[in-house]
Amino acid sequence: MLPVTLDRTSGEPLPAQLAGQVRALVLAGTLGTGDRLPSSRALAADLGVSRAVTEQAYDQLTAEGWLEARRGSGTYVTATRTTTTAAAAQLTSRPTGATSRRFARSLPRPTGATAGLDTGTPFFDPRLEPGWRRAWREVSVATPPRGYDDPRGLLELREALAARLGRTRGLDLHPDEIVVTAGTTDGLRALLPEMRPGPVAVEDPGYRAAAETVLTYGREVIDLPAVETVGDLGDAVAAYVTPAHQHPLGRVMPAADRLALLEAARRADAVVIEDDYDSEFRYDVAPVPAMARLDRGRVVYLGTAAKSVVPTLRLGWLVAPPDLHELILRRRTITHAGAAWPSQRALLTLLRDGWLDRAVRSARRVYAERAPRVAEAMSPYATLAGPLAGMYSTWLLPETDAHRARDAARAAGFEINLLSTYARSSGLTGLVIGFGGVTDAELDQALAAVTGALGA
Repeated sequence: MLPVTLDRTSGEPLPAQLAGQVRALVLAGTLGTGDRLPSSRALAADLGVSRAVTEQAYDQLTAEGWLEARRGSGTYVTATRTTTTAAAAQLTSRPTGATSRRFARSLPRPTGATAGLDTGTPFFDPRLEPGWRRAWREVSVATPPRGYDDPRGLLELREALAARLGRTRGLDLHPDEIVVTAGTTDGLRALLPEMRPGPVAVEDPGYRAAAETVLTYGREVIDLPAVETVGDLGDAVAAYVTPAHQHPLGRVMPAADRLALLEAARRADAVVIEDDYDSEFRYDVAPVPAMARLDRGRVVYLGTAAKSVVPTLRLGWLVAPPDLHELILRRRTITHAGAAWPSQRALLTLLRDGWLDRAVRSARRVYAERAPRVAEAMSPYATLAGPLAGMYSTWLLPETDAHRARDAARAAGFEINLLSTYARSSGLTGLVIGFGGVTDAELDQALAAVTGALGA
């Protein structure tokens, strides 16, 4: 049986305890590739817990890519690349441009669309409006700092963030390790000047703002295939990735791929920049643990309030290895850089009041209901690129069909992004359909326009 011990007096749920200990056994080499684990029934009997506990732990580790279930055989440790959907085979069969350094600036043109089905606008539950207003009333009566604020951000907010990141992302942080930023790209802007000269690898397809920010700072962008194991970073000094929910394909980076990327970063003396933008919005299992847990000395962790609160709050957080942390703080002190104090103070109240937890739970329920509706409408015409999670889903189809569907949605008053606008050398095409920032009725109208065009 497995050398694990569960503590019923701990505040951590038993499935999470078990998953964490099995994960640690794999990382330590106690469990190796191909090792067969006890059945969920046998392990439950050995630990004296219900089978649901062991099943939930196994499901979590399978979703993260540490384990794989083989029908009729059992559950095994895997260090081979796993895929989350049949679409992954189609993705990897296309040209990925693994060595390409081309970056095509392809941005959506402005339109007069009345509603955007984008990837960044979250659902805002109107029942939470009183708490939102209360937070800003507290800002209005609070005493602002005299002079410039701490470049790391409001201490009370950093304390609250440290507690939350420990609870939700498994990161054991001291508040002084956190730097409050004005969002993810602001965190990237703080980091780029402090890294040694060299290009930055950015997932392709990937987050457009990240690639544009790298270019703005005079660094070359190397296209990093978004659905392949990375074994070599070449001369890149950093790799920008979204491992919990690849943006925009939706893939979860398997555990073996995370370890391979970290090893490649060590060989290249590069850092891994983890953009953890919406990890709380999983419907099937608990959120995938942060990659930074695996190597705090190699990973720069970026988080944001944009997806859990509102993008216009313009707040995020950065956790960097000690050497980069000190350089970032030094520059921020000299330049008086920092996130706006009123926004920080408001977020502090939202955290303390439990408002943010309620907002996440409410949005997760809405997304879990809307995602299958999108899938039901789109499945006859396109291939899902990744598992259903978060506030959008991505669908693979020919560019001509994607344009036709996008234009039909636009004519109906909705804006939907083309996958090609996120791609550089990968050549992937399709639609990226967001469902957080619209009403149920608007979503149905937009899907009717899209499927009408695709079925014509």
